[in-house]
This record gives sequence, structure tokens and C-alpha cells, in this order.
Amino acid sequence: MEVKTSLLDNMIGVGDMVLLEPLSEDSFLENLRNRFDHNEIYTYIGSVVISMNPYRSLPIYTPDKVEEYRNRNFYELSPHIYALADEAYRSLRDQDKDQCILITGESGAGKTEASKLVMSYVAAVCGKGQEVNKVKEQLLQSNPVLEAFGNAKTVRNDNSSRFGKYMDIEFDFKGDPLGGVISNYLLEKSRVVKQPRGERNFHVFYQLLSGASDDTLKKLKLNRDLSKYNYLSLDSAAVNGLDDAANFRTVRNAMQIVGFMEDEVQSVLELVAAVLKLGNIEFKPESRCNGTDESRIKDKNDLKEMCELLGIEQSVLERAFSYRTVEAKLEKVSTTLNVAQAYYARDALAKNLYSRLFSWLVTRINESIKAQTKSRHKVMGVLDIYGFEIFEDNSFEQFIINYCNEKLQQIFIELTLREEQEEYVREGIEWTNIEYFNNAIICDLIENHQNGILAMLDEECLRPGTVTDETFLDKLNTICAEHQHFESRLSKNSKFLTDHSLPHNCFRIQHYAGKVLYRVEGFVDKNNDLLYRDLSQAMYKATHSLIKQLFPEGNPGKVNLKRPPTAGFQFKASVGTLMRNLQTKNPNYIRCIKPNDKKASHIFTESLVRHQARYLGLMENVRVRRAGYAFRQTYEPCLERYKMLCKRTWPHWRGPAREGVEVLMADLQVPADEFSYGRSKIFIRNPRTLFFLEERRRQCLQDLASLIQKIYRGWKCRSQFLLLKKSQIVVAAWYRRYAQQKKYQKIKSATTVVQSYTRGWQARKLLRELKYQKRCEEAVTTIAAFWHGTQARRELRRLKEEARRKHAVAVIWAYWQGLKVRREYRKFFRANAGKKIYEFTIQRIMQKYFLGLKSTMPSMSPIDKNWPARPYIFLDGVHTALRRIFHLWRCKKYRSQFTEEKKAVYEEKLEASEIFKDKKALYPSSVSQPFKGDYLEISKNPKYQKLNSAVDEKVLLADVVNKINRANGKGTARIFLLTKKSFVLADQKTGQVKASVPLPDLTSVSVSTQSDGFFALRLKEGSASAIKGDFLLSSEHLIEIITKIHRIGATAADREQLNIDISDEFLVQFKQDKVCVKFIEGAPKNGNSVSCKRKNNRLLEVSVPTSP
Repeated sequence: MEVKTSLLDNMIGVGDMVLLEPLSEDSFLENLRNRFDHNEIYTYIGSVVISMNPYRSLPIYTPDKVEEYRNRNFYELSPHIYALADEAYRSLRDQDKDQCILITGESGAGKTEASKLVMSYVAAVCGKGQEVNKVKEQLLQSNPVLEAFGNAKTVRNDNSSRFGKYMDIEFDFKGDPLGGVISNYLLEKSRVVKQPRGERNFHVFYQLLSGASDDTLKKLKLNRDLSKYNYLSLDSAAVNGLDDAANFRTVRNAMQIVGFMEDEVQSVLELVAAVLKLGNIEFKPESRCNGTDESRIKDKNDLKEMCELLGIEQSVLERAFSYRTVEAKLEKVSTTLNVAQAYYARDALAKNLYSRLFSWLVTRINESIKAQTKSRHKVMGVLDIYGFEIFEDNSFEQFIINYCNEKLQQIFIELTLREEQEEYVREGIEWTNIEYFNNAIICDLIENHQNGILAMLDEECLRPGTVTDETFLDKLNTICAEHQHFESRLSKNSKFLTDHSLPHNCFRIQHYAGKVLYRVEGFVDKNNDLLYRDLSQAMYKATHSLIKQLFPEGNPGKVNLKRPPTAGFQFKASVGTLMRNLQTKNPNYIRCIKPNDKKASHIFTESLVRHQARYLGLMENVRVRRAGYAFRQTYEPCLERYKMLCKRTWPHWRGPAREGVEVLMADLQVPADEFSYGRSKIFIRNPRTLFFLEERRRQCLQDLASLIQKIYRGWKCRSQFLLLKKSQIVVAAWYRRYAQQKKYQKIKSATTVVQSYTRGWQARKLLRELKYQKRCEEAVTTIAAFWHGTQARRELRRLKEEARRKHAVAVIWAYWQGLKVRREYRKFFRANAGKKIYEFTIQRIMQKYFLGLKSTMPSMSPIDKNWPARPYIFLDGVHTALRRIFHLWRCKKYRSQFTEEKKAVYEEKLEASEIFKDKKALYPSSVSQPFKGDYLEISKNPKYQKLNSAVDEKVLLADVVNKINRANGKGTARIFLLTKKSFVLADQKTGQVKASVPLPDLTSVSVSTQSDGFFALRLKEGSASAIKGDFLLSSEHLIEIITKIHRIGATAADREQLNIDISDEFLVQFKQDKVCVKFIEGAPKNGNSVSCKRKNNRLLEVSVPTSP
């Protein structure tokens, strides 16, 4: 039987707060403390995960942990963020339900790390492959880029997200990621110009100055000294455990992986440097003749360097800091700016420049990570947004952030209760609605279209006349005075008149997380978020490639006098869109809690955790969960876990799982009001019932363990006894066998000795007899041999003497005949002696030459270039002529052996040599390969019978080629058929004809000079075959295919000569677009094969291994 771990096994404290008994706020916190002290930072409330920030690294995020939680039920293992991520991913993949993971909590509670863990888990468990891994890497590497530009060190968190982020990760039907879309909300751009004490500006400023090379800083006109920049706070510039230089290298690498071009990265760094330079511009007052003050720039060096970075004329930007132009209908009024207004304009430009740069970064990342296909996708959303904030001095940013958290709390309550009720209805369980606090009244106080705080703030910003923060507060006191969640010192409610904790320029809102005091100073300006038109137009005149995109309103040809929407209006609209998006998905919640304000490990501050638990509504969530049924489980795992408690269900239950559970509960006599049967689950109302079952199971497991031990010990002892008994029998048998073998060996040895002595005596006797007989025969033979030798020698002497006599007579006769001839011809010989000797010598030399040539003649092979060396110089002409005559003769003999088919093959080989020799690196390897033509044996293969019948003419070539797809550079196998009039492309599996192109429509063929098999068939523009564009193919028999096509075109009288273009870069027409195919030599990848990869929409790059 398979053994499974469970949420209830070996648990420290209670893993699911729904099972906590007794339930109170103190027991809730004590359970959290107990688990936190034992490094158990995750706890469940039903399907909600509570995450405590440990402020240190824990060994619970290893690849082994990922595999442990992969494809496991939610309650099967101890609580972990991986369990929630796996549940969401499997619901998306298997049940086709869009998911969203909502991560909430205070600043410093670990929301950003939680979102990274969710994304890394999903990336680890989804599919593999080159394209899938590229998408996963881009999605993961988008985090370092956004953190560098959107995160900062605060008093509560060293890596605090100062913007809200919602990422939709899109998956295909297999569960593999296709891409994603990121939405950002309300970047805290005021941090660019001013930071509270103990906090830093955004990370990227410090990373750039610490990690950039000296050459880069020189190009950006920056100095590594942080104290030289007014926008950087120095009291907390260094952060423990944060290496800005290493992080800068990480960000640069991440931008490259995401898809930023090098010039784009340089442009971004130039804008960051421009913001730092902008902060160093200072102003001084200068009196005019009319008595008004005018601002002037003190030191223009920083202004000059900034203008050089952005490509702006210095005089244009200097005037924009000194004057403001107001347009009303057809009138333009130019007014001077005093020093305070100039500083406001400078800071407004810096905030807008950085904020728009951040929005551009998000848009650019979305372009890189968006899904390429337009089919319907499954979506998993991950929301990492700022937590509820209560500071000593709360302003407009905290008001907007807390409003967003109110909306998230509202949707959390609604979706949690709705999910609970839907499950009871789905399972057929009776359900009574639970009363709970609904924070809709607080949301209405803020976002009501008529009397909401945001609406009144917009109305105050847009009305004519004098508008100040005090007039806005007076309006709130007038309209919101009677609201039970609004408090003000000057409200009409008299109970606050004596409340001295309320300053005159503040108002207080009682949020779900507690009361927050807001100072109205800056509300109107921050909501207006105005940038003077003169500055926008100055930015638009810049020659920098990025600036024009960031300030489109500065275009003089598109002047819009309409007031831009306020910051509050934009944020309210984006939050509304986010809420509607979240309501269309199945929610999964991670509630992050920070245990202390010191950012230290092993410290649990009870008051702080109690406050967070209250405003997050965790106790309320537990009560809602327990109001119905505290625990639920499907029948199969329930029966599997508790079946040993009943004799009828142990060890195996043969019927349906529900009937087995009913028999089990009846046998245990559990009261009927303590549980209910649903359609697929059993619901247990009270945790005590579950603990009763667990206690009975523990006792039963102990009894089973004792029984197993008893049976095992008995089996072990009996097995040992039987083994000893068997061993004794074996030992005795072996000993008896050994004794008998020894006795037998002695008898056998004695018998062998007697037999050997007897056989030896008989053999020696026989040997003596044979030796005597042999000596007699040898004596007779020797006597006969000596006699015959004597007779032969006598005869030989007689014959020699007779031969000597005959030879002497012949010699005397020869000498006499020679003497007579010499006397007779002496007179003729002396007259022609020289000529005769010469002719005789020449004749002898020629005879010797021809005889030698005959014996050293080379082989009959036409390619054999060997020929005997010339013996004499005067034979040079004859020697050369004979060599040529012999070569022509043996070529004729060789050709006479050819058939007509073989002659055609050699003619094709000759034509291939004329086309490709010394032009194509693949040609030398094709010389030794015969041109077969029909490689598929299409006429004999029954698989291609249908395809063969579809082609009317004789097939000259049939081969399998790869048709290259322009979208991804991958090849699709196709059958290529060539006849005298057309070529055909057909599906390799089905044999269905995909394309049939007449050869007259083929204008040219393009190939590379490398050793690849890629070739492009260029079709005539305007022809019917060219509708879908040209064909880019690859084949192992490229030389043969192009030679046959060229040969057909050369023999046809009605067609022009086919043009063959051999180049490493050529254009291919795909439908309406032309794509450049570029061949490069590179290191071998995937073995030694050629690889094709799409670089962009206009370029396919073919990497060919370097020739050895």
C-alpha cells in the first residue's frame, strides 16, 4: 500500500487555522508564533496561505521541494507557497480555469519575494523546450529590471516596491508559457526628488554610479561620488546585504535577455543620468526693472551636460526654467518664474521624466514577452501591489495606496464568501449566510462619483479661482462631516472639537485596517501633476531618440488646450479595470505578515502581528470558514486515510468510496450533526471530530505497528531456524560427498598405476620389434642406392665426353665460315660502315624503346595519369604523341562500354561541375555520389501510389526536402517531385499535393557558398504560383536537384535560361514580405547540423558549422 504524508502528520502547531481548537485571537497568534519559531513560515486558512517573512534564507525552496509539491493535492503536504502555486497551475492546465494570485500585506512583509517564488515554481513545473525556456527566462528576467527602476530602500523594507505590478502569464493548452503582459500602477515618482530620512532613491541611481565602468560614466558625464547629486540621500546610501555594483551587472544582463537592444539600454542610462543632472540645477533670484523677481540658473555646467545628453539646445531649456507661457483660446501670455516656481518646474520635469521612462520600460518589456500567437490563451495573473501604509506623515500617495488596499480587501471578502457558498451549493450542503463587515461604505466614501473624496479633489482642482489644500479640506468638512468613517477637526460633528490629536490641516479615515491621519498639504498639486507646456515643448525638441516618445504633448503641431486627467482619476480608472479583471478569474490568496519592524530574524512582535491579523481580517476569514464546516475532503483520500478504523473497510474496500466512508462513520458512531455528505466530499463541522478521528487513527497505527512487529519477529526467527536446518543438511551432504570422492580417488589412482605399468611393458616390447624391422629395410635400401649411383655416374661420364667432341667440331666450323664471310664482304662494309652502324643503333634503340613501352604500359582507366618516362630526348615528340594516342584510344574503349543512362548521368555531372565547381563548398562532397534521381522509388512504393497517379509525366527526381517556415526557422518534411514541365511539393505522411509549380514560372534559384543544403526557388512575379511567395527549402541532394532543374531549362526551346545565384545573403519573397536569408559560419551546435533561426520579422539567420 502506498504511504502518503498529510497536512496532519508530524505537524508543529496546527497547519490549518480552521482546525485550531479553541479558536481565539490569542490562540491564533500563539499558533503563528509556535510555527514561526520552528521555521514553519506558512500556515493555511482553508485555501488561503499566510506567509510570515523570516528575514533570512530557508532551505525550503530547493529543486527537490519543487518536485515534492508537484502534482500533489493541496492538503496532502505541510503548508507551503508551492502548494498554492501548484494548485493554481493545475487548475489552469487541467480544468481550463483562468487563475489569479493576490499577494497582499504591509511593506516589508515579503510580497515581492512571494511573487518571485510563485513565478519560479510555475517556470520549473511547466514544459521544456528551446522556445518555452526562452519565454520563461524572459518572464523571470523582467523582475530585476522593474525592481531596479521601481524599488527603493525604505525604513520598513530594503527592497520595497514603490509601484503596483500585475502580471498576466499566458499559457497554451499544454500548460506551456507563451508570454505575458505587465500592468503597473502609481509609481511613487515624488521619491525621485525627495526621500524621507533613512530611505533611498530608486535602486537604479545607486547601481549606475557603483557598477558602471569608468568609460560608461565618462560617456554619461557622471561622477562615482554620490555626494555630488542633490537627488540622492546620503544617510542611507549603503544598505547591508545589498551589492549595487553586482546588481547593476544583473540588470544589464536581464535587459539583454528580455530583448533590449544595446542602443536602447544606452538611451535609458542617458535619461537616468539626465535626472541626476537635473537635480543639481540651482536657481538664484534676480530683480527686474518692474520690481518683480526672476529666477536665473547659478551654475550652467550641469545644465549644459544635461542638454548634451538629451540633444536639447541649452538656451531653449534655460528659458523654459525662467518663463511660463499660458494659452487661452487665441491668446498667449508669458510670465516669469520666481525661484520657488523654478524649483517646482525642475522637480516636476524630473518626476515626469522618470515616471514616463518607467512606463516606457514596462511597455517595451511587454513587447518582448507578449505571446506571438493570437489564439485563445489560458491566463494566470500575479498581483504584487503595495501594502497598507500608516506613517507619521501620510500624504496623497498613502491615500491612494490605502484606497487600492480597500478595494482588494473588498474583493477578498466577496470572493472568499462567494467561493465558500458556491462549494456548499455545488455539494448539496445546507448553508446559512454569514454576516460580515463589508468595507463597501469606505470605498464609497473615497470613490463616489458625486460626494467621494477623489471626486471632490478633482472638482477642486478644476474649478476657477484660488484653489488650495485648505479649500479642499473645507469642502470635505462640509460634505463628508456626517460620514461615520470620516473625522476632521472642523467637521460639524461636535465630538471632534475637543480631539486635540487631530491637527487643523488633516483629516482622518477609519479604514478596515485602522484609522489613518492624512495631511492635506500637497494633495491638490500631486493630484494635478502639472508639467509646464514650455518644458514639454523643450523636451520634444530634443534629438534624443527616446525623449520625443516620452513627451508627445510637446509637439507644436498638436497643441491640446484640454486639461489632462488628474492622477486620482487615472488611478481610480486603472484600479477599476484591475478589479474587473480579477473578478473574471479564480482567486488564490497569499496574506503576507511581517513579524517585526527591525527586519531581523527570530523576532516575533505580538502586537505588530496582532494588528496585521486584525486589519487583514484573518480571524474573520477563519470564522467564516468554520461557520459552515471546518474540514472537507474528497471520499477517496478520506477512506484511504481512515479505513483501518473499521473492520469492514480494512484492508480493502471493494465498493464506491462514499459508501465506504458511510460505513466507516457509522461504525465509529460519530454524531450525525457533526458531518454531512456532499456529492464528492465529506464535510466535518467541528475540528474536535477530526482530532478524534486522528487520535483513533494514531492508536490504530500503533496497534498495527505492534502486530506487524510481532509477525515480523516470528517470521524472522522461523526463517533463521529453517535456514540453520537447511544449512546443516547441506553441510552434512557435502561432507559425505567429499569422503566418498576421496575414497574413489584413491582406488582410481591405484588402478591407473597398475594399468600404466602393464601398458608400458607391452609398448616397449612392440617398439623393439618395429625398430629391428626398420633397420633391415633401411640396409637393403642403402645397398641398392649405392649400386644405382655407380651405374649413373659411369653413363654420365660417357655422355659428357661425346658432347665435348661434337661441340669442338661445331666451333671449328663456325670460325671457318666467319673467316670466309669477312673476307668476302670486307670491301662493302668499309664503304657504308658509319651509316649502317647508325641505322642499326637507331633500329636497336627503337626496338628496345617499344619493347620497354609494352612492358610498362599504364592501366586502361581514363583518369590514370601515369606514363613511362622518356628514355632519350630525340624521342620527345614521339613519346608525347604516343601518350595522346593511347589516352584517346582507351577513352574510346571506356566510352564504348557506357549505356545511354550512364551517358546522361555523366553529362549531368559535367554540367554540375560547370555550375558549382569552386563556387559552392558542398560540391566536392557530391562528386563521388551518383545522381540517383528517384530516391523514394515512387513508382514501386505502394505508399506513394496515389501521389504517383496524380503526376502525369515521368518523374525525373523524387526526394524528401525540408520546407523552411519563416515564423520560426524550423523545417517541415515535404516530398519534392521534378518532371520536365513542373515541380511538385507534397505532404510526406499523407502524400497530399501541397503545391504544383510549372517550370516556366521559375525565374531563378538562390544558394549560398557554404556547405549547407538550403536553396530558394524564386517564382515569377504576377504568376499564379507566386501568390504564396517563393519556396525556401533544404535538401541533402541540393547539387543534383539544381543541376536537373537547370538542365531541363537549358534543353527547353521555349524558355529562358534559368539564373542560378550563389551568394551568402539573398532575399526571399514570403507572400507580401521580403525576408533576408543570411548564412554565417559558427561553432557547431546540436552536433554538426545546420540551424536556422528567426532573428526578427525581416531576417532568417542560417548558422553553418565551420568547414574543417
